[in-house]
Amino acid sequence: MDDKNSTDMKIGVSVPVIELVNLCKSYHVGDMDVPILKSIDLKVMPGEFVAIMGPSGSGKSTLMNMIGCLDRPNCGQIVLMGRDVDTLSDPELAKLRGLEIGFVFQNFNLVPRLTTLQNIELPTYANKKPGVDSRKKAEELVEMVGLKERMNYKPSEMSGGQQQRVAIARALINDPSLILADEPTGNLDSVTGDEIMKIFSDLHKKGRTIVMITHDPDLTEYADRIVYLKDGVIDNN
Repeated sequence: MDDKNSTDMKIGVSVPVIELVNLCKSYHVGDMDVPILKSIDLKVMPGEFVAIMGPSGSGKSTLMNMIGCLDRPNCGQIVLMGRDVDTLSDPELAKLRGLEIGFVFQNFNLVPRLTTLQNIELPTYANKKPGVDSRKKAEELVEMVGLKERMNYKPSEMSGGQQQRVAIARALINDPSLILADEPTGNLDSVTGDEIMKIFSDLHKKGRTIVMITHDPDLTEYADRIVYLKDGVIDNN
């Protein structure tokens, strides 16, 4: 598989992969508006590995949803790969999310009835880059994450660590500019978690841009930078 630095080639090293300006988000609960994020300003440059930390309820997952275009803010600006998200139509937003963002979740989110290879190839069913042989790419990614012998296994036939390897490979199938990882080792034992973090570390060394949500301070040693969230704001202290 080609290990080129895809972010540099796509958007240039001087253009932020993520730029958040005065971002805020609240949810309406009963008769009240409950603020979750308040005036968030954040830039992530190509090739960075950023860890976002904070206690439960600090707004980490909400921030991840904003960056991943899974939800929209109440105010402020989200610019991804140089494109203002607010100016995009729903189809354009879906295409941006499908082609330029790779998601890795704590609960793996694999389709139970699909094999390893099929799960990895799944994102290409809705969004596929022209000229790419998605089956060949999926086979290369299976080898990259060390699951060649389990190519035809279903999730129920694999351990949690193996399933997370499949999820990482799936996140890479469209060669995204950004990988978003939400507590990627949260459901794994410490030894397996270390193996998963080594994969992320190797991807980072190859130039991948990674933003990881975590509550585990031990995982932040893999990151270039740590962003602390507290009560919906970035805590610089």
